[in-house]
Formats: sequence, C-alpha cells, structure tokens
Amino acid sequence: MPVQIPDDTDFLSFRDQCESQDGWVARYSKGGVTVWCRDEECKTVQKLKMRIVCKDVTAETLYDVLHDTSYRKKWDTNMIDTFDIGRLTVNADVGYYSWKCPSPLKNRDFVTMRSWLPLGNDYLIINYSVKHPEYPPKKDYVRAVSLLTGYLIQSNGANCCTLYYLTQVDPRGSLPKWVVNRASQLVAPKAMKKIYKACLKYPEWKRKHEPNLKPWRYPEQNTLPCINVADLTVQRADSLENIDESSVNEEKAQHHSDDDET
Repeated sequence: MPVQIPDDTDFLSFRDQCESQDGWVARYSKGGVTVWCRDEECKTVQKLKMRIVCKDVTAETLYDVLHDTSYRKKWDTNMIDTFDIGRLTVNADVGYYSWKCPSPLKNRDFVTMRSWLPLGNDYLIINYSVKHPEYPPKKDYVRAVSLLTGYLIQSNGANCCTLYYLTQVDPRGSLPKWVVNRASQLVAPKAMKKIYKACLKYPEWKRKHEPNLKPWRYPEQNTLPCINVADLTVQRADSLENIDESSVNEEKAQHHSDDDET
C-alpha cells in the first residue's frame, strides 16, 4: 500500500475531527484537561482525543516544543528513544519513537511518517505508521501502529493557546482492560499537563541550545537525508506480531508505571 503524503484536505479533515463533538464521549474532565473516547471497530484500537488550554504559552512555542526532538528528551519521561530518519518534503519526514510500557508489558515502538502545516492561526502535526526497509521491528519491542495521531494547536490571543491531541493506535496485542482504562483516566491527562509544563520552560531552554535552529520552520536548515516516498509502504497492523498480554495483573505492573511524572 503506497504512502500518501497528507495534503490540505487531510489536514482540514483532522482539524474537523478535533473540533467535532459528534460521537465522542467525555471520560475525564479535570484541571483544565478533557479526554474523550471513541471506540472504533474493535476494543483494542481505541480512538482518544484530548484538549488542554495553555495559558502563558504562545501557539508558536507549543508548535516548537512538539517538533524539537532534542528538548523532548528533557520532558517526555515515558520515551526510551526518538530520532529522525529522513525527510520526504519540506514539511514531511520519517522518524522513530519508542516508549516504556508498565512492566511486565513489552515496550512499544513506531516508525511513522509525520507531516506538519501552519494553517491560518492554527498549527497541525499528523502522523501514521509506515514501513521503512532499514528499520524493521526490533527484538524486545512490539512494533505498534499509529493509524492516525496528531496535534492541533489553536491560538487564543497573544499569549494563550489550545492544544488538541487525537490518537488512534493499534498496540498489537490484547491488552488488559485496566491498561485501556488507565490510558484515558490517568496517562492521557498527565501527558497533556506534562506538555504544558514543558512549554513554560522551553523559551529559556531554547535560548541556551541553538536558539536559531528550527528546521521545522526553516527547511533550509534541514540536514536529514532525503527519502524517496516510493521506498516506504503503509504499515499494516495485520502484518505484525500480535501478542496476548490481557492477563497481566494491574497490581504487579502499577508501581513500574507511576514513575512518569507528578
């Protein structure tokens, strides 16, 4: 299945999904964060949508934080590793990301094509999983599949913005019900708050770390090797290993998964 680089229509469709209330059920609303769920074809492939209003943060700063791989290593404590593999166009690239799951669940990783677009006062970043011939599934990781994941950033004036995060991921495995519930009730809200806190600290950090380097804004700064889109294919979930972790007990896993943040 060939890879299609998103066009304006895809970005507009993603924005509509973020803003729409139809078919979404609120599962969490507290401390300025709202989380909605929407079950799709099967229970393991759940679609989540989150929203947080970020006061004292510009839309531009939030956009930079979500792009800046070097800074992500400072605030994303669930992340094991992330790096850019190569560029497709001035606003599309391919990257790798791995993250910790509560032990004894296996850790997950992705290879995704990411595309971004400023659209009026909004900024959008979307991704989905692809197969890259040089980055096959790795031992000790379960290769998960992003069917569609992305961010919508909307400016609310000079120094305030709203962040939407929408994700539909196939974890490639039968996960315990407590993991699915925990994603919407605990992990997702904490992740949104963590991004917000990271934004507040970013301007000072960036001043000390190559302050003028922002290749997501200035394509001429991008030194990644070029990738031919014809070398990529869409990562189909049914071609990957599917493991059964549904019997993992929450009490045994809980203490390993609470070190992410407070």
